[in-house]
Amino acid sequence: MSHNMDYLHRNRIIYKRQPVLDQPTISYPWGWYYEKGTYEYYCLFHSKSLITSYKSLKWHLYVLLYLNQDLTKEKFIELANFIANTENGFISFSINPGHLSSIIEKVLTYDVERAPKNRLRKVIFKDGTGLTPLDKLKITGKLIGRNKNASESDIYEIMLYLHDKGEKITVKKISESLNVTTRTIYRNITDELKREKDQLNEELQS
Repeated sequence: MSHNMDYLHRNRIIYKRQPVLDQPTISYPWGWYYEKGTYEYYCLFHSKSLITSYKSLKWHLYVLLYLNQDLTKEKFIELANFIANTENGFISFSINPGHLSSIIEKVLTYDVERAPKNRLRKVIFKDGTGLTPLDKLKITGKLIGRNKNASESDIYEIMLYLHDKGEKITVKKISESLNVTTRTIYRNITDELKREKDQLNEELQS
């Protein structure tokens, strides 16, 4: 099931934001490259991936609250309930109303002046470039594979583009995309990234 984006569009919900303060190292017709990376890029629901945990649900709701600070409490609760409804294609599991209410109330206590924790990203593509997932994977691998270090953020970006391409994520494919050895990937991939890799691969089978 794909995300039901009509509700977000009709209610003018912001779910994507380009970096505000960080400046790109290089600008291209298709997008931007940040050599040191940026934490300021938020892009929810950019792929078919679903929210698969309470922690992820909290993070998504926090980002939505952060990006839409003009929402009233009532509208935010309405938005949260919409996202948490499995029929709308955003979440993979059912959550009882009481638990969801507790999560919403918790998120509403968060400081919206403080940016939610985010993944470091180095390559950002513009919308409507016409690039395929394979094109994006090649560009990303070429740009961030220059240093031969394969940092955690580098591995994560390649994982995302492999997933968008509909391919099973493997250490070999990550190493080939970054032009490094599999040993380098094994040395730098964290337990959290391993869990995310498994989760993304499971989504391809669903």
